[in-house]
Amino acid sequence: MLAETAISQDLEAASFFQQGVTRYNRKDLQGAEYAFRQALQRDPSLGAARNYLGNIFVEQNRLDIALQEYTEAIRINPNLSEAYYNLGLVLYRQGEKEAAITAYRQSLVIDSTKVAALYNLGLVLYEQGQLEGAIAAYQQAINLDSSNANAYFNLAIALQQQGQIEPAIATYRQVLQLDPKNATAYNNMASLLAMHGQASEAISVYRQAIRQNPKNASAYYNLGVTLYNQGDIKKASGVLKRAHNEYREQGNIEQAEKIEQLMQQIAQKNGQQTQANQTATPSQSSATTSNVVKTPEPQMQNQPETPANPVPVEPQSTSTNPGQ
Repeated sequence: MLAETAISQDLEAASFFQQGVTRYNRKDLQGAEYAFRQALQRDPSLGAARNYLGNIFVEQNRLDIALQEYTEAIRINPNLSEAYYNLGLVLYRQGEKEAAITAYRQSLVIDSTKVAALYNLGLVLYEQGQLEGAIAAYQQAINLDSSNANAYFNLAIALQQQGQIEPAIATYRQVLQLDPKNATAYNNMASLLAMHGQASEAISVYRQAIRQNPKNASAYYNLGVTLYNQGDIKKASGVLKRAHNEYREQGNIEQAEKIEQLMQQIAQKNGQQTQANQTATPSQSSATTSNVVKTPEPQMQNQPETPANPVPVEPQSTSTNPGQ
């Protein structure tokens, strides 16, 4: 409805509804619940009031009751996009992902411009392994809001997962234009650059990731591997040692021990190479040893580590609110 449209023909119900909105916005949830229930006593057709009640119960983590309120809001007003969206959010939190997809899609049937619904739809489709659908949802969200760094970030991950390396790199560049402090985006993009044969730029981008987060063990590890593959053994060893220390500090003993083994392999190969150089003829000594690791570990590039991870946004208040 337009803001100037009366929420109810019953003036007393409309007044209670507006009181509820005001109290809800002030975080007075108890007062807001009382006002919305008073409004519904006078006008039971107020689906928007049911939607607000659902939001209140979500904030109180009473998801089952919230689900009932959103369902009732939809029964009263089947065209209430916000209620379908919020229903999808609760279903997602309860692990009902297919039902959440249906709810988000219904919200978008009613209002195709709801960016939050597109974003969350992309999230759940990705988690269900439906990469093409997730990519389409994130792209639609970006078309509606080109400043949405989270949507770009999630799109890049989905493209990367699908093996679309160049589009993923381009999308990470968009993320970093909007969010230049996103250490995970730097790390992910650098890993793709390394796998794509652009090692020099990858090294530079890994260093950017470390500048943004000096405790980023994953970036140290991937940088060390890339430096080693470029033949810079001394720098690689120093960086891998830092990665080892960071993983130990984080309590990730398994990864720390894995790096220890890698460093031992490097030291062993260096020893063999030195010995070979001392005894070989010039033509023989020009041979190079094989790399210990050819590319950075895939899991290091695919795991989001920042609040920009794919996470549902909080419920939104209904737009059928007089005065908003």
